[in-house]
Amino acid sequence: MNEYKIIAHIESDFKTKFGVPRQSGLCSHLTSKIIFEPEYRVKEAFRGLEQYSHIWLIWQFSETINKNWTPTVRPPKLGGNKRIGVFATRSPFRPNNIGISSVKLSKIEYRSEYGPVLYVKGADLMDKTPIIDIKPYLSYTDCHPDATGGFALQNIHGCLNVKINKELLDIIPKEKQKGLTEILSNDPRPGYQNDENRIYKMKFDNFEIEFFVNMNTLTVSNIISTNLGKIQRN
Repeated sequence: MNEYKIIAHIESDFKTKFGVPRQSGLCSHLTSKIIFEPEYRVKEAFRGLEQYSHIWLIWQFSETINKNWTPTVRPPKLGGNKRIGVFATRSPFRPNNIGISSVKLSKIEYRSEYGPVLYVKGADLMDKTPIIDIKPYLSYTDCHPDATGGFALQNIHGCLNVKINKELLDIIPKEKQKGLTEILSNDPRPGYQNDENRIYKMKFDNFEIEFFVNMNTLTVSNIISTNLGKIQRN
């Protein structure tokens, strides 16, 4: 079997796995860029793509590529204890380390140094994730309103109130503030953790976000710039 080729990498605000949305589309204000490898920076290959509002990204779980697959996994959403068959989940520990995400195609920008660059919204990928392929999303066949979703439909909508004082929020670039708030409202903590005394740290863009959760309120207590050091504390 021929090995698949890496055609591009994504540039996102997530430098680590912690905080990455659990599924695509949950954080619609997040914007990412897809930068293609030199071999695929051919303008003709993208002809007609601008006619589609959404695309599929087929990508590689690069963080687990050297790890063995397991027939059952323990989804964090089920508390990290109950085992489910790997093919009934989107766990990265699969026979082939491949993921798939539907994203909104915001625009295509042609740059002299990179060729076609795709701007997408709602991606659930860590920065530098390899992209194997892209395909148009077709609503008449890819959308199934009557589909059932098993345990994956538990708590799919943002359920936390997010509290960030204005002085802290203004540290984040304005165009990224809504995306950050969306991520936090969806509760980035592992599904099996609920420690009200714990301070969590999440890397976002060039910042480290410190927060804690009490009942149904997430409070950002500090923001640290990875470039400038500690900025402000509540």
